[in-house]
Amino acid sequence: MGFLQLLKSQFLSHLFICYVFLLSGLIVNLLQLCTLPLWLVSKQLARRINIRLCYCIASQLVATLEWWSGTECTLYTDPKSYPLYGKENAIVVLNHSFEIDFLCGWTFCDRFGVLGSSKVLAKKELAYVPVIGWMWYFLEIVFCKRKWEEDRTTVTQSLQNLKDYPEHFWFLLFCEGTRFTPKKHQISMQVAQSKGLPKLKYHLLPRTKGFWVTVQNLRGTGQTLWGAVAGVV
Repeated sequence: MGFLQLLKSQFLSHLFICYVFLLSGLIVNLLQLCTLPLWLVSKQLARRINIRLCYCIASQLVATLEWWSGTECTLYTDPKSYPLYGKENAIVVLNHSFEIDFLCGWTFCDRFGVLGSSKVLAKKELAYVPVIGWMWYFLEIVFCKRKWEEDRTTVTQSLQNLKDYPEHFWFLLFCEGTRFTPKKHQISMQVAQSKGLPKLKYHLLPRTKGFWVTVQNLRGTGQTLWGAVAGVV
C-alpha cells in the first residue's frame, strides 16, 4: 500500500474531510442566505451567484468520489450527441441501483459544466438538512412530499419557475423513486403483473407521474430528454 493510499485509509483523514466539508458548507449556506435581498433587485444575478456557491459544495463530493474513493466513471454514449452535453437544458432519466448513483450523476454534470445548476426531484424533508438541503433550497430544487394531491400544485409551480433559468441545467430524475433491492423488485413486479404491465429484470416499475409533470412543465425551455443506465464494473 502506497503512502497516499495509507493516508486515505486513516480515520483522521476521514475526520478532516468531514470537518472541511461541514465547515465550508455552512459558510456557503451563510453566503447563500446573504443573497436573499438580491433576489428583490435582480433574480437572475442571485441565481448565477447561487450556482457558483452550490458548486463549491457539490464539487467536494465529486472530488471525494473520484479522488478519495478512486471511483472511475466512464460514459458510453452516442458520439453525435456528445457535443451537445452541457450546451442545452436536459432531463436525464437514470436508474437507481446504488447508494452513490447521484454522485455518479453529479460527476458527469461536473464534466459538462452544469454541476452548480443541476436539479433533482427530492423529498421535502431533505430541504431541512444543513449544507446539502439548504444548498438545494437556494438552488430551487424541486421538493415533493410523495403525495400526489399535495405535490400537484407545488411541484408544478417549482418547475414553472425554472423556465427563465439563466444558465443551462440538467434535471436528474430517478423515476423508480427508490433504490433497487431484490425485495423491492419482487414487490414492484407483483404490481406490474396486477396491472398487466411487462416485467422488468433490472429495474423497478417507474413512477410515471413525476416524469410526466416534469416533461410537461419544462416544455419550451429547450429541454432534451436523455436516458442513462448506471452500472458497476
